Amino acid sequence: MSACPNAATATVDTAAAESADPCCAAPLPVLGRDVTVPLVTGGEVTYAALDYAASAPALQRVWDDVAAYAPYYGSVHRGAGYLSQLSTDLFENSRATVAEFLDCRPGDQVVFTRSTTDSLNLLAATIPADCEVFVFETEHHASLLPWRDARVTYLNAPRTPAQAVETLERALAGRDPYGPALVCVTGASNVTGELWPVKELAAAAHAHGARIVLDAAQLAPHHPVSVQELDVDWVAFSGHKLYAPFGSGVLAGRADWLQDSEPYLAGGGASRKVARRADGGVDVEWHTTAARHEAGSPNVIGVYSIASACKALTEAGFDSLVARERHLIAKVREGLAEVPEVRVLSLFGDDAPRVGVISFVVEGWNSSHFAAALSAEYGIGVRDGLFCAHPLVRTLLGSDPQDPGECGAPEAAPGERSLNAIRVSFGAGTPDEHVERFVGAVKELVRDGAQWKYRTEDGRCVPDRG
Repeated sequence: MSACPNAATATVDTAAAESADPCCAAPLPVLGRDVTVPLVTGGEVTYAALDYAASAPALQRVWDDVAAYAPYYGSVHRGAGYLSQLSTDLFENSRATVAEFLDCRPGDQVVFTRSTTDSLNLLAATIPADCEVFVFETEHHASLLPWRDARVTYLNAPRTPAQAVETLERALAGRDPYGPALVCVTGASNVTGELWPVKELAAAAHAHGARIVLDAAQLAPHHPVSVQELDVDWVAFSGHKLYAPFGSGVLAGRADWLQDSEPYLAGGGASRKVARRADGGVDVEWHTTAARHEAGSPNVIGVYSIASACKALTEAGFDSLVARERHLIAKVREGLAEVPEVRVLSLFGDDAPRVGVISFVVEGWNSSHFAAALSAEYGIGVRDGLFCAHPLVRTLLGSDPQDPGECGAPEAAPGERSLNAIRVSFGAGTPDEHVERFVGAVKELVRDGAQWKYRTEDGRCVPDRG
């Protein structure tokens, strides 16, 4: 059955990507690219969305595909009607598309979730009761926190990729070699953008009888992710960072722990058979497929949007996307290097390969104040705070990684020192003009200061309009 008889046939324009110089490829069309925003100083400007690490704008291709499917919307797995069957077909074809995108092994399961956070919490609920978990303090909270009911070893931040592997090997060498163990590691840092040595960490984990899950939330939108090549046991990512709308995510990998555990959610869809017992109780036979952990009516549109994004990125070609992003990274890093007051945060050093995520602090500036001025006076959207990676950011800032903090800006007035940073992030939909405007704005703010007065309101630095 065709997934959608009138589905949009729009494809990504790859003409520029096929040019001799791949870094000159045009950005992929995204929603919001022509949105204008008001400036406190007067007038409007086209919004420069440079907060991709939080949520990337949806690709126009994805939006068109979803709009073409919407009239055919129907509940999956439960209906005899044409639209229900069509939606079921689309849903399961999307699962196959994601498996292909991730280069999964035969027998791997693709479970659809709400987000990376949901995916890792699902996996945490399936690990054996005596499992040991090893996780670096450098992780996003989504992969740092779900393991609290397990025996967890938190590893200190390494300063080189080789040190990361050595640290993990030492920790694993001291564990019970016969018990189950799991390593959780990011593919690309949501703070520094630096790529982690996933393949080498996977080899170290397997050499010591442990399994490994890859948090690919920041990696999958920027680089190809091959479960087989990296030899990871599971991979998790979110649709809203992969140029798809909010509310959908993926956990893909080995089936055994998923099949052996109780369903993440109990309800319709997860159950294969339910019957009353003579004593008045209920017997349940759960599915052994991915449906075991997908109880309830699934987010079909969210799932389809992920599959559409996977196809769009594959068709655009990661070689071209990576080359163009390196071009943008160089523009930003070279521009920031010209400002002595700016310190870029890094674990592995300036030469480390990275994705389009760069965090920094500015001498003499509260980071929330600086980010607010970029938005209000230049129409540039970045992020400030600890980026839900508190131990890592505090380590990079030279403070005690055990100090408490907030994901948003701390209570610090403009001009006061704050233990938070500024993050600029970009990707396949970012035009050169946006990063050029950002670099120019940083230089101007450091040189001339803000043109407007700001105050702290509910923990955020905002323009003072009173």
